[in-house]
Amino acid sequence: MTPEWSSSAIHAQLAVKHTMEVRREEYLDYMTFERNEGPLFTELFGPIIGLKEEWAAQGATPEELDLSAFRYRRQMAGRVPVSLGWIGGDREQLIEETKEHVIYRDSRGRRMKLCKGYATLALPLDYPVETMDDWLKIKSHYEFSETRFGKDWEEVARKHLAEGRVVTVGIPGGFDEPRQLMGEENCCLAFVLEPEMISDMLNTIADTTCQVLERVCNLVQIDQLNVHEDMAGKSGPLVGPALVREFINPYYRKVWDFVRERGARIFNQDSDGDMRPILDAFLESGLNLIHPCEPAAGMDIVELREKYGTRVAFEGGIDKHVIRRSKDEIVAELEYKIPPMIRTGGCVLSLDHRIPNGTSLENYRFYVQKVWEILDRERGTV
Repeated sequence: MTPEWSSSAIHAQLAVKHTMEVRREEYLDYMTFERNEGPLFTELFGPIIGLKEEWAAQGATPEELDLSAFRYRRQMAGRVPVSLGWIGGDREQLIEETKEHVIYRDSRGRRMKLCKGYATLALPLDYPVETMDDWLKIKSHYEFSETRFGKDWEEVARKHLAEGRVVTVGIPGGFDEPRQLMGEENCCLAFVLEPEMISDMLNTIADTTCQVLERVCNLVQIDQLNVHEDMAGKSGPLVGPALVREFINPYYRKVWDFVRERGARIFNQDSDGDMRPILDAFLESGLNLIHPCEPAAGMDIVELREKYGTRVAFEGGIDKHVIRRSKDEIVAELEYKIPPMIRTGGCVLSLDHRIPNGTSLENYRFYVQKVWEILDRERGTV
């Protein structure tokens, strides 16, 4: 049972009800610029903590609270239940709980702090790796094991494919996973001062991933590879293009080439912040979809499409802060972003992250209505 104070439990409380309007074949063609038969529009992440309570006080229906009342057009994705990162370790253990926060020890042995009321992710207070010797002590947690295959994984994978879902697999981040073991500052330093350790980490993960995915690909078609990085802020990425090319690209390329040769079509990276300084380097590794394209960090999907054309597709891109402002500002944002994306395809339109607190229910209703007015107009259906 998932502890109620864990990050996963918090995310479950914020979950929204998804439906499938677009089957995998259309989605894959649309996101790889093979055909453009209709736009995609969704919420990638749903509400932030506290928004459902705000909307309930404003008279929201249950269907509005789980977002099922709103019109979207989106694919459904089905994850293959295999573990490609850390496995094993002890169960999560509660250390301290106050009105303001929870501190617990996770499976990696880190003390984690989750601030109540607004945070959805716990932050580590310490880390297991500082030196190569530390890494070698825990390396076995990243090596191949039969326990990496979840219960009934074969049945689940076949069902995803049979029911028209996009079949996905998530791999550890080339920056994010070392960061989880070392912390951001030490991780950035290690790319320069401990290159052998970083290389061994990523080579180990790549080898394990390919071993696992070979069995998966023998059973079912993998459509999309997902990787989580979150390696940038408004001022830019935490490592530069030279380090991406030296360390992360070989890892990405080994895994991506493996699944691409077996039919995968989309390689999707999740990172907030301004990724523009290293985007070219990542595209060299085979990446062809990025999200959530945060406008506040300069990730303007219109400008990026003009620069990169059909080399990269997008999810997100609509400024989440705008929908807390005036209706005129909402319209201006949508009129700027939607028409060029409709013409070119390869974009799942969405807010660039969770719906922020302070977004009125009236504004959100207006936002969804206006999106469809523009979509229908651009498609010539009105």
